Parts: sequence; structure tokens; C-alpha cells
Amino acid sequence: MFGKLKGLFGTWENRIQGPGAEALAPEAPLYVVGDIHGRADLLRQALNLIEGHRDAGSGSAKTVFVGDYIDRGPESSKVLATLYSMQQSDPDRIICLKGNHESMLLEFVDDPAERGGRWLINGGSETLDSYGIEGLHPKSDAEDMMEAGDAMAAAMPEGLMKWLRALPLTYRSGNVIVTHAALDPDLSPEDQSDKVLLWGHREFLTRPREDEFWVAHGHTIMKQAHCHSSRIAVDTGAYRTETLTVAAIRQGGCEFLQTK
Repeated sequence: MFGKLKGLFGTWENRIQGPGAEALAPEAPLYVVGDIHGRADLLRQALNLIEGHRDAGSGSAKTVFVGDYIDRGPESSKVLATLYSMQQSDPDRIICLKGNHESMLLEFVDDPAERGGRWLINGGSETLDSYGIEGLHPKSDAEDMMEAGDAMAAAMPEGLMKWLRALPLTYRSGNVIVTHAALDPDLSPEDQSDKVLLWGHREFLTRPREDEFWVAHGHTIMKQAHCHSSRIAVDTGAYRTETLTVAAIRQGGCEFLQTK
């Protein structure tokens, strides 16, 4: 059972916590936003939900975005512009992590002929379209890929590419670790590989951690956001479900704000 408050922009779900969630201990209240995937409209709604949820005592709350800002949805360029502006204006409270889709974009720009196909298969075409670069497909020849890579680098506003390259892979607050995809359950947070953090681990979703850490993550689409077994899952497939999820994590538990 859970209570649901429905407002102008979405819902606030106060779920009963899974086993152990009372052990959550971030240093301060924390909002974790799931995979956006080019849905600038849902990002705006989620930001409104966060502002509506804040109370007088949560001014120090940080907002952490788990990555995968681009691809699949129609407005990747707007999403990146919004997040870049927010983070530049308030770097202490806005944290943007890198997802595997940002990683694929950077690989495409650096080596279009070799890396372009994989990115395009995974939604890169929609990102190119959002920057006015059309006509490329996974089977395009090397010359077309290289031209598109140059065009993409040129189309991005000054500073944005450097910002994307510098995005961190994790954020820690108390015993809460935020990352895009996963942590290896057998390794400490400090010993994780970039591949696992960006792409996942085969045992992450089936084996709870045995230390004190909780992992808030996106990457894997869930029918429902949840908080149990040392994991807080916030990817609810926003680009196709219209539901962008935000986990509001506090000392002793979390609740979910959703755009639908």
C-alpha cells in the first residue's frame, strides 16, 4: 500500500519501504532523477515536482541526474542545454553524472567511422536530429559518419562538449552511492570499473550488497521505481512511458516523485 498525491505536474508516491530502507543515511536530503532520454518536457515537469516537494528545511538538498540525457526522445539538445545551464549556475547543488549514451556520443565524435553505428542503433539519430543533422543511419559509409561527427561537434554550444567529457561517473552522500548503471556487489565503491558503472553488472540486480552502501541507479528500465535490497531504481522508461521518476532520499527512507 502507498499513498498518492496527484498534482498539476504528476504524482508523489509515498511507498512503504522495502527491507532495510530505514538504514538510508545521506549526508543531506537528496533528489535522484532517472534517465531522461531527450524528453525536455518531462524534465521540466520533474523539476517542478522537486520544487513543490522541497520544504523549508531542504534548501541544502542536492539534485543528482543519473545520466542518459540524450537519444531516443526528440529534444536531446534542449535537455543538454537545460542541464548544462543549471549545473553552471548552481554547481554545489546540481550534479550531473555520465551515462552510457553520453559515452557513446563522445565515442562517435572522436571516432565516427568506427563508433557511429552502435550509437545510431541505440538512439543517436534522434540526438543528431535535435541538432539539425539529418540523414545519417547505422549503415552510412565512413565519409558520411565523419562529416556528421564534425557537424555534431560544431553544433554544440561552446563549453558543452568539454562539460560532457568531464562528467563524473559516481556521486556519494553518506551511505548512498549514485551512478548510472550498477556497482559490482563484490567490490568497494572505489574499486569499480568504468564499464560496470556505465553499462551494468550481471549480478547487480540479483545480489544485494553486503556492506552499508545503497546504490541509486538508472539504466535498466523498471515497471515501478523501487527502494529495497540496497538498490534504489529510478529508470522507468520516460521516453516511452511518459513517467520520469525522481527519488527523494532522506535519512531513513525515500519516496518517489513521478511525472505520470
